[in-house]
Amino acid sequence: MQKKRDYSDTYRHKGMRKKLIETLREKGITDEAVLEAMNKIPRHFFLESAFDEIAYENRAFPISADQTISHPYTVAYQTQLLQIKKGDKVLEIGTGSIYQTTILAELGPQWVYTIERQKKLYEEQQEYYHFKRNYPNIKFFFGDGFKGLPTYAPFDKILITAAAPFVPPMLIEQLKPGGMMVIPVNEGEAQRMMRITKLSDGRLQEELFDEFSFVPMLQGKTD
Repeated sequence: MQKKRDYSDTYRHKGMRKKLIETLREKGITDEAVLEAMNKIPRHFFLESAFDEIAYENRAFPISADQTISHPYTVAYQTQLLQIKKGDKVLEIGTGSIYQTTILAELGPQWVYTIERQKKLYEEQQEYYHFKRNYPNIKFFFGDGFKGLPTYAPFDKILITAAAPFVPPMLIEQLKPGGMMVIPVNEGEAQRMMRITKLSDGRLQEELFDEFSFVPMLQGKTD
């Protein structure tokens, strides 16, 4: 059972969040919609109360099932690359803390479908009543992210929030022509961020960006 969380957002929290947004700007995040969403979403809601005073530092923190909540800069960077538009249908692989999921939902897509392979995390996610009430456009699933959600495809945007050893073919199939996928690729300690655009004729256009470090994306396995 997930520990009870305090969903209070004080002036102090808002001040720390504003400072974080200034840091993200300095690091090169320019998408105002992304910055506005991150300024609105209280990151401390997604962490245990022990992290309350440091929740807005630009670093990762542990969550359940030996996973982490990503650096705010990583969240902003991936989200900016994804270019979410109003009415998009989005697939997220790796729900984790739900922080990234909520940022996506705040940007106005029609739906955010999100898959988690860790049973413990998935069960905890069902207890986030606050967010399920405020973001009814989020749909939670338990399963293997490499397989995606063919029943709900095609998707305008696909975001992978774990280190992929390769680009999953089934996810490419589920990407709509004109759609984009953002995925960190590599099995080592660092992954290169890649954006894949599926052209109207089915060809793929790949763009490489900065290096990051993610937990591994595991194939054919749920825990």
